[in-house]
Amino acid sequence: MRIPFILLFAIFNTFYGYTQIRNGAEHIDEIINKISGKRIALVANQTSIVGNTHLLDTLCALGKKPIALFAPEHGFRGKADAGETIKDGKDIKTGTPIISLYGRNKKPTSQSVSNIDIMVFDIQDVGARFYTYISTLFYIMQSCAENNKELIVLDRPNPCDYIDGPIRKPKFKSFVGMLPIPVLHGCTIGELAQMINGEGWLGNNLKCRLSVIKVDGWKHGQPYSLPIKPSPNLPNDLSIALYPSLCLFEATSVSIGRGTYFPFQVIGSPLLPKVKYGFSFTPKSLEGFDKNPLHKNAECRGIDLRDTNISGIKGFSLEYVLMMYNEFKKLKKGNMFITRPQWFDLLMGTDQVRLDILRGKTEEEIRSAWTTELNEYKGMRSKYILY
Repeated sequence: MRIPFILLFAIFNTFYGYTQIRNGAEHIDEIINKISGKRIALVANQTSIVGNTHLLDTLCALGKKPIALFAPEHGFRGKADAGETIKDGKDIKTGTPIISLYGRNKKPTSQSVSNIDIMVFDIQDVGARFYTYISTLFYIMQSCAENNKELIVLDRPNPCDYIDGPIRKPKFKSFVGMLPIPVLHGCTIGELAQMINGEGWLGNNLKCRLSVIKVDGWKHGQPYSLPIKPSPNLPNDLSIALYPSLCLFEATSVSIGRGTYFPFQVIGSPLLPKVKYGFSFTPKSLEGFDKNPLHKNAECRGIDLRDTNISGIKGFSLEYVLMMYNEFKKLKKGNMFITRPQWFDLLMGTDQVRLDILRGKTEEEIRSAWTTELNEYKGMRSKYILY
């Protein structure tokens, strides 16, 4: 009998006395016990690995092949651009049907789950409210609750484990702001699932039949380096650490390096002067990163953040956005900075930040508006912490 890689990996580490982080997906025995004799569907992407093997392949090798796969933004193998429509299809390797959750339907329909007993969710989050995998989690939970299906969440650590930023206001609910939580929520995806249930956010008094298979060897405050990039434009630890603060530039005329091999690690625009900014980059169409980036084929002048000390990044900051806005004002191009104000507000979950920036407020003044709500959130969050 062929022994799955993860079991050999666990034996090796145990024999040599290594301590390691074991994600929920690596608790194979516990997973098999829960799904034995059940018809399962897997909600996964390229981060759903067990050792060096995809969870789907691991389950198939153990005779527990899912009857359906559900794919989030970027697709089941994680190769699609941000915002690109994901189509239904089949997994090339196993032939398992893939149902898209990033196209016409973002929530599994009753028909798509009718022949399923259990949904298994295993996707690596990065800890930011606007990272859409947690919105997919919400819709999975809602569908499970509405259709009386069980959900197993295989937990993974949070690489941006901070609590910061404004709480999303009700009228700014969207797929990049599904939950009333801060920009950085300080939870694992398993803890968020418990919070969604516990706070009644599914609506109509719905509760999802939920179980979380926990992480071993990690606790809040410990760093975590992702072994696989969670989406095409977050290729390394630095990009993930800067992502919460740089994502706001997606609503501006400033590029954050999409179309380069260092996205979310640079800032630049063709509107910035060469005389002041010696660093430049030119976004191109790059397979596996971004095929149609902002300022495609145009030279962007700006700032190179690739030498930033990652240990000095402590969560969410408005420093870079305020710096660029003030630079555009000096150039008398302030009205050309925030080009998509509605998108900016959806990312922030409020219009307060944008309006305060336009009023010329400092970061400290802007932050004061969300201090009380953030403290209330911290108190609520404490009920769901697992680590």
